This record gives sequence, C-alpha cells and structure tokens, in this order.
Amino acid sequence: MTSRIARLEVIPVYSPATSANDLDGTADTVIVKVHDEDGRYGFGEADAPPSAVKAFIEMPTAHLWSRNASEILVGEDPIEIAGLWQKLYDGTFWPGRRGLGIHALSAIDIALHDLAGKQLGLPAYKLMGGARRAKLKPYCTIYPGLSQGRSISDLMKEIGRQFDAALAAGFRALKMEVLFYDLVTDRELARLIGEGRRMLGDDILMAVDFGYRWHNWHDALFVLERVTEHDIFFAEATLQHDDIEGHARLAEKSSIRICGAEAATTRFEVREWITRGKVGVVQPNIGRGGGLTEIRRIADYCELMGAEVVPHGWKTGITSAAGRHFQTACPAAPIFEYVSPHVFDSPMRRELVSPEPEVIDGFMTLPEGPGLGIELNEELVERWRRPSAGA
Repeated sequence: MTSRIARLEVIPVYSPATSANDLDGTADTVIVKVHDEDGRYGFGEADAPPSAVKAFIEMPTAHLWSRNASEILVGEDPIEIAGLWQKLYDGTFWPGRRGLGIHALSAIDIALHDLAGKQLGLPAYKLMGGARRAKLKPYCTIYPGLSQGRSISDLMKEIGRQFDAALAAGFRALKMEVLFYDLVTDRELARLIGEGRRMLGDDILMAVDFGYRWHNWHDALFVLERVTEHDIFFAEATLQHDDIEGHARLAEKSSIRICGAEAATTRFEVREWITRGKVGVVQPNIGRGGGLTEIRRIADYCELMGAEVVPHGWKTGITSAAGRHFQTACPAAPIFEYVSPHVFDSPMRRELVSPEPEVIDGFMTLPEGPGLGIELNEELVERWRRPSAGA
C-alpha cells in the first residue's frame, strides 16, 4: 500500500570549491525532496539556478494556470507519476513555459520516481517500463577547464591525464571537450583533435564537444571535414544553440552525427530540433528538460524518427543516477554522459550521493535498489545548503 505525498522541500546547495570564472556544472545544485506521510522521501535535482528553482516551486498560487507546486501535489499518490507531471505542467502553465518551470518540474519528477520506487521496492527504471538492455554504456566527459592563462600545451597535458584516468577507471567511451576558443585557429583545432585520437587509440569511442565555438555552419564544417578520419562519434555544441537552421545545413553536409537541443525542454521543443534542425543526436538534460517522465517520451520519439538521445549530464551524482535509469529503459540511447569522480575533481560530484557504480571494460550493470538506488549525504547538504546564492 502506498503513502500519499505530505510535503515538498527545496534545498539550494552551493559548493565552496568552485570558480565563477569556469564552466563547472557541479558548482551548485538544487535538491527537491518529496516526502510521504510515512516519513520517507524521494529526491531529485534540477540543473538550473538553485535560488530561482526554489522561488518558482514555492511561489504562491495566483490562479488556475499559476499554482503553487505543493498545493498541486500534497495528498496525491506518488505512484501516479505521469498524471502528476501533467497536473504540474498544466498548473504552472502561465509562468512555466519553456524554461525555469520545466527545470523545476524536472527535479520534482525525478524525486517522484525515487519516492515511488522506494514505496514499491522497485528500481526507478521499472516504473519507466522496464529494462530494454542488459548492460549500460556510459561515456566519460574529459574537461580540462577553461584556459585561465594556461597554454594549449598545458590544456592538452591535462586532457591526456584525464584520458588515462578514465581508461584506468574502466571507461571505453570518452568525450573530449575542446573549449579552446581563440587560443587556437580552426586548423590547429583539427590537429589537436587528431592528437586526442592518437592518445586514445582506435578502439575507444570518441566524441567531441566544441562549446558553441562557431556562428557560421561553414566554419564548423571546415573542421568536421578535417577530423572525419578520426572516427568521431558525435560533434556537440558546434553552432550557437538556437541556430536551428544552421544545424540543419551542417547536418546535411557532415558525415559525423551533429548534436543539438542541449538546453531544450519537453518533447515539443526537441521535435523542432529533429524535424527542422535535422540533428542526429538530441541532448536535453534530464534535470532541465522534463525529468525521467519526459526524457522517456523524447526517447520514444527519437526511436520513431531514427534519431538518438544522449542527455547532457554534467551535474551531481543524482543526475548520474537518473542517467543510468534512463539508459536502462530507453533503447534510443546508445551512450549516456557520465561525470566520473575518479576523473573530474569535484567535491559535490564525489561526496553528495553514494554508492558509485563500477565501470568494467566500458560497461555498468543495471541499477539496483529501490528508486534511484542512491543515498543522500545529509551532512554535506546541511553544511552547504544556503537559502540563496547571496546568503
């Protein structure tokens, strides 16, 4: 027998070990807990400004299209996840379209999967329809940080160090982040990607993230044509995010999978990226794009359209756990992003949740344990929680 929802709790958390001058998504998070009447809770997170998500979830009701989230959820059965998703979507229609409201909904939805799974004693992926594969294939993101005065030689050495750490940790799929910007010309960038491939060897799946380097698809194509020989699995963040037509032109010309929709929310926006943008891979974040409920719908649509979904996942271990359940349940996901605490030095990523699954010869086993199958480090949350970024 299930227990009904008793209350919501929104906790902004900020790591002291971060730099505002870099691009570290593990610098902060906002944890949403959904408590039931028997004292259990499920938790999720959003990849969005913590204080803004807290304000959105806790805003008072104004009218039927602008309702307080707790008023919508308290007293409801947490097992009815898709139904509650729709009630939240409809009840926050006026302030909630396509942006902060969906980010907040995403955290709640992940928490509902965790709570419902705990109540039923089932892993979250079973609430998404069950396993569609026998094992998981994560890819490890390799990020040396922005230059911060370092030379390109220094950055490549750090990439090499992270490559070695990822391979030693068991990964056989990696993504090389090349956010070098004006440190290198496009021609030099192509050469450095080739150097990265030589470091890894031919048997490792390799993707590349360009950090929205270009404003013109011709310039992006110039580099992609010169790295095709290096067997690049996908090209991420090539053009400015909202340049859907430019992505379409690039996708028509390049033999490498072109990614898009990293900041997209819901299946409706993702549909534009596939039908108009012609991208082969969409990358909405589970903690931004609508939660596990919506990412499954997106994956179903991708399967129908011959596209693939590889969600953005540069956040804490909560997002990493959600990614494991997502890939378990969704066949249109050949790999999923994984920030490894063995490779990227982030206290938030390393310490916020446990346990950390092993990667053996490139694969993980399916998630076990009820809900997300992870435990929250309450002591760390208490130390790093703040009511707002300026408090």
